[in-house]
Amino acid sequence: MIRWLIVVVLALVLMSGLTEFLRRYGFGRLPGDFEFRAFGRNWQLPIASTLVLSMIAALIARWI
Repeated sequence: MIRWLIVVVLALVLMSGLTEFLRRYGFGRLPGDFEFRAFGRNWQLPIASTLVLSMIAALIARWI
C-alpha cells in the first residue's frame, strides 16, 4: 500500500513539473481538455491529454 502511495505522489510531482514542457507541444490544449474558471481559480481537466500520454506509456512499456 505504501509503495502505491509513493508511486502516485512521485507521478503527481513529475507531471506537475513537466506541465509547462508538455504544454509547449500541445498537451493540455487538445480537444477534450477542459479548462474553466470557478471560485477565483483556473481549473484544468486534461482528459484527452491523459489518454494520449497513457497510450504512449503503454506502447513504450510493451516495446521494452
